[in-house]
Amino acid sequence: MTKAEEVHTRVEQLVADGTAKAEAFKLLAKEYGQAVNSIRGSYYQHARPGKGESGSKPRRRETTPEDALADARAALERAIASIDREVEVAKTRADEAKAEYEALKSSAASRKGAIAKRLEALT
Repeated sequence: MTKAEEVHTRVEQLVADGTAKAEAFKLLAKEYGQAVNSIRGSYYQHARPGKGESGSKPRRRETTPEDALADARAALERAIASIDREVEVAKTRADEAKAEYEALKSSAASRKGAIAKRLEALT
C-alpha cells in the first residue's frame, strides 16, 4: 500500500467516524510528523480521477458530432468536479486560518506581557 493510499484510507475512516476532513488532515500530519499540506496532497493524489491510467487519449480518425458533444460534456463535468475540489480546499484553508487566528488571539496578552517585562529591564 502506498503512502497516498494509506493516507486516503485513514482520512476516509476518520471522516466516516465524524471527524471533519480538515481535522483528519491535521491529525495525520501530527502522526506522520509532516505538514498538513503534505498529507492533503497525498490524499488528493490518491483520490484524483483517472489514477493509474495512462495520460494519452485514444486517437480518432475523425470527430463526429457525437464525439464533440461527449468531449464537451466530459469537459463540463470535469469543471464541476474541479469547482467542488476548490471549495473543499478553500474551506480547509479557512478552517486552518481561523484556528491560527484563535491561537494567536489567545496567546497575544501573555506574549505582549513577556515582551513588556523585557523592555522594562532594558530601561
